[in-house]
Amino acid sequence: MRGKIVKGIGGFYYVHVDGGQGESAGSGIYECKAKGIFRKDHRRPLVGDDVEMEVLDGEKLLGSIVELLPRQSELVRPAVANVSQALVIFSIVKPSPNFNLLDRFLIMMEQQEVPCVICFNKKDIDGENAGEGYRRIYEGCGYRVVNVSAAEGCGIDSLREMLAGRTTVVAGPSGVGKSSLVNCLQSAVVMQTGQISLRIQRGKHTTRHSELIAAGKGTYILDTPGFSSLGLFDLEKDELARYYPEFAVYERNCRFGGCAHVSEPGCGVKDAVAEGKISRLRYENYCLLYRELKDRKRY
Repeated sequence: MRGKIVKGIGGFYYVHVDGGQGESAGSGIYECKAKGIFRKDHRRPLVGDDVEMEVLDGEKLLGSIVELLPRQSELVRPAVANVSQALVIFSIVKPSPNFNLLDRFLIMMEQQEVPCVICFNKKDIDGENAGEGYRRIYEGCGYRVVNVSAAEGCGIDSLREMLAGRTTVVAGPSGVGKSSLVNCLQSAVVMQTGQISLRIQRGKHTTRHSELIAAGKGTYILDTPGFSSLGLFDLEKDELARYYPEFAVYERNCRFGGCAHVSEPGCGVKDAVAEGKISRLRYENYCLLYRELKDRKRY
């Protein structure tokens, strides 16, 4: 029987089977151990892996993973396989977005070649329509952006369409309504969510561990623990500009080759910022991150 690992903890792997594979195939979450051969081959099952499993007890939903199917992709942070895209969630207000943190996440995902969708939540209490400005900034950089209200259900259908048929890693800082939004996205699922929570989160199993949530046919959401800070890994300061795609068209106007776009005269990027062609907010974050990377190399 085939399924997908939705959570792994304490040597157990929880495999979701969505049925439709024959009369004997039952939908549900199977508690599985992995064959010892994986350890011998230095292969470690990851959340998101598609697997072949042997059913040991159909009533108790117990099984054994006998084969790891080929991975389409593998993330380092978080450690997960077969992710199609990332959804990063920030609130428009209460709290206001930490754009430095947002840009760090976008860079981290782009380093791992994972496309990003940006979601700004709490549209219902955005009295000054600030979210529309945020949307324009990041759409202008080439990202897909959606403004929603988890409280009122506004924009949820559009977001659900972006996720359909994909495995999406979801991340965002605490207090932005991430849990409420994830609940909205899986509300139409015909799965017994009580069964999942009972099997996966019993005893010492806590929500600190990443887990996949089935949100429709072939659609999974990887809910990750909230983050408050992100370091930039394996990145040189001279590489940073490539992760700000809106810079590219103006770099040709720089007086000097290899311009860092920070303190050099005759910089096409700085001119574009002054003319309002590049978001000042994004540029200031770039400068902060550039100096951070520069200072890191001194020690």
